[in-house]
Amino acid sequence: MAKPVILITGASQGIGAAIARVFAKELKGVKLALVARSQSRLNSVARDCTKLGALVETYSCDVSDVNAVELLQLSVLKKFKHIDVLVNNAGVFKAASFLDMGVEEFDGLIASNLRSVFLISKAFVPSMVKRKRGDIFNMSSIAGLIAYPGGSGYSAAKFGVTGLSKVMRTELKAYGIKVCCVCPGATVSPSWRGSNVPQQRLMPAEDVARAFYDIYCLSKRTVVEEIVLRPILGDL
Repeated sequence: MAKPVILITGASQGIGAAIARVFAKELKGVKLALVARSQSRLNSVARDCTKLGALVETYSCDVSDVNAVELLQLSVLKKFKHIDVLVNNAGVFKAASFLDMGVEEFDGLIASNLRSVFLISKAFVPSMVKRKRGDIFNMSSIAGLIAYPGGSGYSAAKFGVTGLSKVMRTELKAYGIKVCCVCPGATVSPSWRGSNVPQQRLMPAEDVARAFYDIYCLSKRTVVEEIVLRPILGDL
């Protein structure tokens, strides 16, 4: 059986890198298209995945930029012809209250966390529709389900991802395409560096990544529409 082609955005660190490593470990020979802005960090993740038996290509791209995404689409489809699994993981976290957040900061969070999901999906979902199959994972957050102080721009973006995922699920199910909205709580990632929160209080990125793989392994007759993951002691 042909190994799936999996495209992961934000794959250079944190949860994205963990997702790449889990799929590489569990699906020997899997084909990975790893996307992020930092080519050097992408190369490090690619080396790990290659050692685990994956066929890996890396792409440096700002996934919130429409022209960059168009070039990415051409490069990925030229190499792999299609993708089977799309993981919209790229995103940026920045805390600021509603009263303190500037327009530029707000626009940046919307672009990085929500516009990117729309652009990447518009680039790669049509080929899934033609083939009448595919798996899409959109990374939302607990912040895309509930409000918390200091999360004005980030929550607005992640609530948007949650809503967009519901629309995509509704529209794409007739084509045999699964759409899962993933909402993790506090997870070990660069976002928490310098926060003084003990790592033991956070979920391991590998646990979140494992959820992606386990959901992917379900039969084609079943879809997980939304999954919420939280640290055992709850939200921070």
